[in-house]
Amino acid sequence: MRTLGLRFVPYAVVGVLHLVALFTASASIIPFTKPLLMLSLLACFLWALPTLRSRIALFGGLGITFSWIGDVSLAAPGGTGFLVGLGFFFLAHVAYLVLFLTVIRGRRMPRRTRLVVLPVALLWWGSFVALLAPHAGALLVPIAIYGAVLGGVAAASFGCTRFIVVGALFFLTSDSLLGLHMFMPGFDFWQIDFTIMLAYIVGQGLIAFGAVRHAHTSVERVEAAAAA
Repeated sequence: MRTLGLRFVPYAVVGVLHLVALFTASASIIPFTKPLLMLSLLACFLWALPTLRSRIALFGGLGITFSWIGDVSLAAPGGTGFLVGLGFFFLAHVAYLVLFLTVIRGRRMPRRTRLVVLPVALLWWGSFVALLAPHAGALLVPIAIYGAVLGGVAAASFGCTRFIVVGALFFLTSDSLLGLHMFMPGFDFWQIDFTIMLAYIVGQGLIAFGAVRHAHTSVERVEAAAAA
């Protein structure tokens, strides 16, 4: 269990290279490092799992794969690439939602937590849609649906491990900043692309790492029960 983090080093290296390229505005490097992000994470995720024949491998792998297609699509010029990318990220969040709700259930979410998390998630969703509504045009409905699933993933993560909770919140932050940056006139700050990708890279990595830790813990429990 202690060496699991080492198996994600390739992803961390690619992530750092991409962030350095963004920070230094190295336009010649970014097109190469961005597609490698999710590919390296998928390889590390599958490598670190105790078995590939599991629902964690299936839904976690789908979430990462759909995210990779989303990354590639968003890099394409024109509105079509954005819509395709939005669609695949929607599928990625659906895969993570299924993973969190039906596979990774390390602990039942306490009632008090639900009473806080669910209203906060609804408040975030309502605020996000309200801010983008005047500027989203025909994309308002797809964005609202996407936001509902994104908020649902963040809320569902509170029934999982702490790594997954933090990862889901970073992912939520990344997508929120991206949406505001793309649709709200004047929403910009220094190194916003760097900030968005930093949250995205950390979020995806923590979700994958948390899922792997849960898989190993489950295997250890089964082996301990069998030995007893």
